[in-house]
Amino acid sequence: MSTTQVWDTSLQQFHGGQDWKFLDNFVEDFSVTTNSLGTPQGALVAAREAVDQEPAKSSLAKFLWPADHQSHVSRLLLGNGASELIDLVIRTAPPGSWKPGPWDAQYKEYQRFAEVNNRTLLSSDDKQRTTLICIVNPCNPTGDYMPVSEIRDWITNNIERGGVVIVDESMQPWLSSSWRDDSLTSQHKFASMLYETLNVSLYVIHSWTKLWSCTGLRLGSVVCPTLSHCKQLKKIQVPWSVNSAALAFLETVVTDTDYLNKTWEITPVWRKEILSRLTIISDEIAKVKGEQARWSFHGKEFLSWIWVDVKDVGFAEKAVEKARKAGVPVRSGKPGYNRPTFVRVAVREPSKVDILIRAWMSLVNS
Repeated sequence: MSTTQVWDTSLQQFHGGQDWKFLDNFVEDFSVTTNSLGTPQGALVAAREAVDQEPAKSSLAKFLWPADHQSHVSRLLLGNGASELIDLVIRTAPPGSWKPGPWDAQYKEYQRFAEVNNRTLLSSDDKQRTTLICIVNPCNPTGDYMPVSEIRDWITNNIERGGVVIVDESMQPWLSSSWRDDSLTSQHKFASMLYETLNVSLYVIHSWTKLWSCTGLRLGSVVCPTLSHCKQLKKIQVPWSVNSAALAFLETVVTDTDYLNKTWEITPVWRKEILSRLTIISDEIAKVKGEQARWSFHGKEFLSWIWVDVKDVGFAEKAVEKARKAGVPVRSGKPGYNRPTFVRVAVREPSKVDILIRAWMSLVNS
């Protein structure tokens, strides 16, 4: 049984990442973009031992703004995963149109919440200004990324006066140890200018479960434009929505600098290696089927996944099935993203990649 057979898309947006539950031979999960280093052990211990709520929000504020966290902590709100916060912001936004970021595909929860709230949906290439904009940057799954100067211009040129902008930076801290300099969380003057001159509210959302590989804990945050915006969200937020284990985990994990340093060091190296091995398979396919069959690979080098266009719907389906049977599931681009020739492959350590490559090499001459 696969994820698509048990997921009721009439009730929920397809998300993926559950194939491993149905595999008797599970080895490694290539379908999710969590950190390939696994969960930081110190934070995991803290989560297990937690009995009381800790001052996790202040700790996260120090992580986001090491130099002046006290000036901004009041605009920070924690949530039961990013999904809860996405829902809260979209529910409080003024009615009107909705548009995703400029990518041809992005994380679908934003569109689902826009649909639920009866918004007029515009396409990503629509040029008109919009009441509500939701941008995933870096974009999951395409791997596109706008540096801070570009995304500021894009926001200014696409939002209407009095509108709301949500920027999801869940994968942005993977950039490097200097990620804060290129994050909208550091753009205090820009956010103030939007609000004071255009009445535009800018929210920056993070799901922390990918960077710290703790998806089961449900841990997200949002940086609001002002304290009053934060209070407005908190007013409709379920009390104690973030459990004590998640709060204790957060309190500990934000101080684990060794883990992050290793993440920034290892991820690009392992990503480059898996990309080179996937390219070998693509080269072999091109020899058999011609240049038009050569795969294309997408995404910035610092990211924890590769977005692969295998150019053939049938091959993509076979590749997903082969990976699943080998115990190393990948993410199909068909459900959710509606990109049937694409497959998303997470960065994982080389010995696990061996299994995936062997499974896919068997398809070259099929």
